[in-house]
Amino acid sequence: MSETTIHRTLVKSPPELWAEVSDDAALARHLGEFGEIRITRTEPEKTVAWEGERASGTVHIEPGGWGTRVVLSVEAAAAPTPQPPPAPPADPDPDPDPDPLPPAATQPGVLERLRFWSRRRNARSDAQRDADAQRRDAERVAAGLAPAAVRAGADEPSELAIAHARLTTPAAPPAISEDEAQALLERALDTLGQAHHRPFSRG
Repeated sequence: MSETTIHRTLVKSPPELWAEVSDDAALARHLGEFGEIRITRTEPEKTVAWEGERASGTVHIEPGGWGTRVVLSVEAAAAPTPQPPPAPPADPDPDPDPDPLPPAATQPGVLERLRFWSRRRNARSDAQRDADAQRRDAERVAAGLAPAAVRAGADEPSELAIAHARLTTPAAPPAISEDEAQALLERALDTLGQAHHRPFSRG
């Protein structure tokens, strides 16, 4: 969204308006729909720069004939770049390397049989490790913990890790359109321009 700017001359004195825009809590009463408001810079009696969760902007005031001219500008905040979850350390291999072949296994037939059973054992170990990792993920989710983002040896995050990330990642504030920004600034000028009457009392 490009910067949206509106202005209006309000029937209030500059000091009265400055008190409304130069304090975090007071400014939040007028611009709170842009998120939590924090003043980042001020030019005394003239300009206030602020930031919110959904946008940032400025308030500028100056004497203007029969009142005070107020200029409000706003620009939508940039969407945060999602950061991928850190990959956990790989699980230690529960199966050590197969025992070296005994010196007596020198005959071709015996050697081939030993290699066949060794490969089959390793294949079973890989499948068991994957099943164990899935079981541990399920146990961690059941306990309210984050599952491993990427299992050891896997190229993609597990389904449990993806589901957990969706549930626990806070939703980004909705993007703000130019029309919405214009309407919110008009409303802020309305509230800034409201006169503060003292309650009626009889003497």
